[in-house]
Amino acid sequence: MPNTTRRARRRDTPPPRTGSVEIEVLRGFLDYLRTSIVAKVDGAPEPRARTAAVASGTNLLGLLEHLTFVERSMFLGDTVTDWQATFHAPATDTIADVVARYRAAVEQANDILDGCTDLGAPLPRPGRRAPSVRWALAHMIEETGRHAGHADILRELIDGATGR
Repeated sequence: MPNTTRRARRRDTPPPRTGSVEIEVLRGFLDYLRTSIVAKVDGAPEPRARTAAVASGTNLLGLLEHLTFVERSMFLGDTVTDWQATFHAPATDTIADVVARYRAAVEQANDILDGCTDLGAPLPRPGRRAPSVRWALAHMIEETGRHAGHADILRELIDGATGR
């Protein structure tokens, strides 16, 4: 029997048009991916957004919670002692709470990046060894892109929504 459920489709957003300067390209693609994953989580139905849809236990809201910790660790220097625990949003938080926390972390990260003009210089982390700005941006593009892909699949499993 064919599936007659109407699937919600978002218009795909093309990759960003950026300047030709390396930092503009890197930040443009990171912001593009950040926006994409928020779009996957925002508007997802509760409680399915926090329900594991695959055997690994991965869930849509947990992906965004994890990325919040990654942003804060990479750009703000926060220490994370249990990365697995970051994949679970607090049960008392709404989707809007998790989205707002992620957006706040991104805004703080961007404030740090705004002061970084040399991609080869280490991120500002007093008293700790830090990666270069270039490495941090490349890693965050990879990390956010990976989890945005997971979010694409999870959201489609939840309510059929597709697109970026």
